[in-house]
Amino acid sequence: MIAESVGDAPPDEVPARLCEVVVRLLPLSGASASLRSDGVPMRLCATGERAGRLAEIQATLGDGPCVHAARTGAPVLALDLTAAPDADRWPVFAQQAAAAGVRAVYALPLGSDAVCVGTLDLYRDSPGGLSGEELRTARLVAGVMTMALAALPHRADDERPDARSWLNGLATGHDQIHQAIGMIMAQLGVGSEEALARLRGDAFARSRTVHEAAEDVITHRQRLGPDD
Repeated sequence: MIAESVGDAPPDEVPARLCEVVVRLLPLSGASASLRSDGVPMRLCATGERAGRLAEIQATLGDGPCVHAARTGAPVLALDLTAAPDADRWPVFAQQAAAAGVRAVYALPLGSDAVCVGTLDLYRDSPGGLSGEELRTARLVAGVMTMALAALPHRADDERPDARSWLNGLATGHDQIHQAIGMIMAQLGVGSEEALARLRGDAFARSRTVHEAAEDVITHRQRLGPDD
């Protein structure tokens, strides 16, 4: 099924195809994949609006199973977000995930034992874990996605003047976040980590995603003060 799903896919469509096939292979309600990035994960793909929303929640909060898996390079299996210990470990994320109808999250690192480049994030609308065989299948898909990411073309690989890297579109949103962080640093005289924390706090307070909050800052629709 993996081979059939990606055999005719252009390189930049492979991650999305793999997210779709893992949902067919396992008892899941959705999946997404993100690249690890300074401060805010860079979402590659999601199987639907709810999976995309779960990825955005974690990017905005800077917390959650997927963020933890990217930070540690180890799988994180949250079996029930409405009960301890998972609800206590990520209380805000757990509350928002449960409100979106997601009860369990399984985050698998992408990369090697030495370097984690991102995560494959699996969501389920009922509590519980994966069986040993199901977890092996999830790890297999994560391994294939890691190889696919390593093989994706970069602009440096193509000498055509109009060549575009597959990351170009993804990087646009992240450029806005970094620009917003720079503006907050200049306005408030704070470091980059505090500026990102202020941006995340503003997003959370106004029920915005961190990407939407960044756009508000750089378009001057929102200006953060010292007390924000």
